[in-house]
Amino acid sequence: MKQVVQNYKSGELALLDVPVPGCKPGGVLVRTSYSLISTGTELMKVSEAGMSMLGKARSRPDQVAKVAQSVATNGLPATYRKVMGKLDSYTPLGYSLCGVVEQVGAGIDDVKAGDLVACAGNEHALHAELNWVPKNLYTPVPDGLAPRHAAFGTVGSIALQGVRQGESHLGEVALVIGLGLIGQLVVQLLAASGVRVVGADPDPARCELAERLGAAACGDPGSAAVEVAVAELTGGHGVDQVYLAAGGGSNQPVELAARLCRDRGRVVDIGKCRLDLPWNAYYEKELDVRFSRSYGPGRYDPEYELQGRDYPIGYVRWTERRNLACFLDLVARGSVDVEPLVSHVADFDDAVPTYQRLKDGELKAVAVLFRYPGQPQETDAEAAQAQAPSVAVPAVRRTGGTASAPARAAGAPVRLAFVGAGNYASSMLLPHLARREGVELSTVVTTTALSAANAQRKFGFADATTDLDTVLGDPSVDAVFVVTRHSSHAELTRKALLAGKAVFVEKPLALTEDELADVVAAVEESGNDRLQVGFNRRFAPLLHDARRRFGTRTGPAALRYLVNAGRLDHGSWYLQEGSEGTRFAGEGGHFIDTASWLLDADPVSVWATAPSGNDDLQVVLRYPDGSTATISYVTSGPSGFPKETLDLIADGRALRLDDFVRASVYGRKRWVSSRLPKARDKGQNAELAAFVRAVRTGGPMPVPLESLVATTAATLAVRASLVGGAPVTLAGAR
Repeated sequence: MKQVVQNYKSGELALLDVPVPGCKPGGVLVRTSYSLISTGTELMKVSEAGMSMLGKARSRPDQVAKVAQSVATNGLPATYRKVMGKLDSYTPLGYSLCGVVEQVGAGIDDVKAGDLVACAGNEHALHAELNWVPKNLYTPVPDGLAPRHAAFGTVGSIALQGVRQGESHLGEVALVIGLGLIGQLVVQLLAASGVRVVGADPDPARCELAERLGAAACGDPGSAAVEVAVAELTGGHGVDQVYLAAGGGSNQPVELAARLCRDRGRVVDIGKCRLDLPWNAYYEKELDVRFSRSYGPGRYDPEYELQGRDYPIGYVRWTERRNLACFLDLVARGSVDVEPLVSHVADFDDAVPTYQRLKDGELKAVAVLFRYPGQPQETDAEAAQAQAPSVAVPAVRRTGGTASAPARAAGAPVRLAFVGAGNYASSMLLPHLARREGVELSTVVTTTALSAANAQRKFGFADATTDLDTVLGDPSVDAVFVVTRHSSHAELTRKALLAGKAVFVEKPLALTEDELADVVAAVEESGNDRLQVGFNRRFAPLLHDARRRFGTRTGPAALRYLVNAGRLDHGSWYLQEGSEGTRFAGEGGHFIDTASWLLDADPVSVWATAPSGNDDLQVVLRYPDGSTATISYVTSGPSGFPKETLDLIADGRALRLDDFVRASVYGRKRWVSSRLPKARDKGQNAELAAFVRAVRTGGPMPVPLESLVATTAATLAVRASLVGGAPVTLAGAR
């Protein structure tokens, strides 16, 4: 078999033919499918091997100390022979791979031949066609996870252990210094945990990548941009944690960590950077400095790694093997995306020239994979995405262009009918319409006679009925409001469109892809596209003012939307998922629409993850220009915390919305809205005014139909992503 090796004395790299390892008890023999080059750790070894003997000594003072001790104990001649013999030997490279079990050793009963496993260890997960791997250094790969993605397992475990050492909590702010492979994974793990992340790296491309993968803002550690972002996100207090994922001999990372960390914050060293701690700075803030030991508990313990003696889960929850399994699960469920990190895939036969290109700087890469014989020739993200799950965004086809309203007599009132008159209609819609000049409340339709009579009495409807056909067949009714339970929205909207009415339907427009397709088909069949969905946030005056002051955006943006939805009362019909859809399906369109309006585009993909035991969701939307929007939909938060907070960062500017009570924009100048607004206005009144105006004048509807359809499809994709455990492409998205 073939294996990548290096002579540390001469620096020679080679792809050698070596004997196949035996399958010993307590482990498995694995045929490698993909192995990952750690562009940090491995290239450091390769670079050191090319140094002079003096350079090697300077780069590894720890080894020099060992040599000095050996000289004192064994004498110079014996020590020289020992050192030269070790240097002039081939040593292996690699420590993270995915492969297929070829043979099972005695005592192994959790996998069998043919199973796909991810493997770890710089003595067992080598760049070689076959490896013997002990039990605690491999784990089965979840169903559906691609081997090239599972090959990231070990490096992902390193990042995951670092995040665990930071003890991050929902809502905190973290700084990641160094946005190489480990840093990019740390950014994603923190973002998936509800932590806002600022990244620091001198490479603009790496900063841009981290922002696409969930960082709120990134910049050069030597510039003011990072400090400004930290100040804005933390109110000037400093970050809760700093993760040192950088290498090199500069002391800048630990100095920057001290400057930007809050009082009694945590600094976690994951990489291998210089650690001359500035005593005063760390002492005055009483910073907690922690080290992250590779993949987690068990690392460097021969009884754990070689003899398979596990630590009791009650005492050690996350061992290195459990970290490995956890990271693979996060990738399989779409909480972490490793595909954008793959800069290059090389055939294993080209291993030596690939290392040389990396060393010479010809190949700029975050992560490089070796593909072994027998693997498909897919080398880029497009190939991986070809099999990704998708949700269709139905194309809106109009036979005669955008429809206009039927001719109306000048000065005639806009006559509205309501289908449904429950709590939301009675509290948030009808009070605005009942007092609006030029509007006539024509007919209210409900399922029970008494509720229709109550709505008629309270709001002054001319008629009340339980017969929908009466309204749809009335030529004097200009528009129909659909404000019923979620399961009936699509069908009622379809009927009203076919009857030629303008339609205002409360969210959601549809609960399934088929329902959405039926609504779009009704538009095509009737030629009537006079439709509005109750996405009112985009009409909120405070948010409109903030968006105007933020100005035109040129580069990609990072948007974070935290929704503290709270718990529902027992017995609420919102909990009837079987008939009414999930809670997010009913409400999530609000937040997706707001994000898309602020980013001036429709999403192209959706990832969603949910912790077990509650209804909390993390939803990541990606947009055509590389912008991302992360929606944290939380039902387990405290009741006293604001319901909706939003941050948008792009082009060195930031917009913040605090629960429709206060807004601010940070740029060259800072603007802050009044601290004492008259009321929390989420845009219902302005939305209704825009809809009534469109009906009266026959002009365009307030929101393009294509956007309404795209937002609904993205909302449906959240459920699809949760079920499939993977990101979902919005097929047909503009």
